[in-house]
Amino acid sequence: MAIQISNSVVLNDNELEWQFIRSSGAGGQHVNKVSTAAQLIFDINASSLPQFYKERLQAKADHRITQSGKVIIKCQQSRSQEMNREQALAQFIELLQSVARVAKKRIATKATYGSQQRRLEHKKQRGATKALRQQKPLG
Repeated sequence: MAIQISNSVVLNDNELEWQFIRSSGAGGQHVNKVSTAAQLIFDINASSLPQFYKERLQAKADHRITQSGKVIIKCQQSRSQEMNREQALAQFIELLQSVARVAKKRIATKATYGSQQRRLEHKKQRGATKALRQQKPLG
């Protein structure tokens, strides 16, 4: 099975490693005996991703990306193992798609003359208000 990331990028399902572990936290007997939490492990360096994706992923500041170049996504929100697996896969696809988006370059603009004048006028008014609050020394 193939995982569609974008129009041009497709990952093989065998590049993902799945581990199913017991969920942490409260939940009684059920949580102690059933491995419903899904953990997705993806090795960035050993993958078939384009170089652009690999570089952007490793440069991204995300707690799910380790120093060794692995993406680890743990999902334990549902009581169903299959639902947790689907949610982890959705988070993984979202992460890869966020890397593909290139931010629009910001064009520096200059404040308008009117906005500069309004700012200075407001500063003068604030200064005048504060000057009225000061006590005059008794001469």
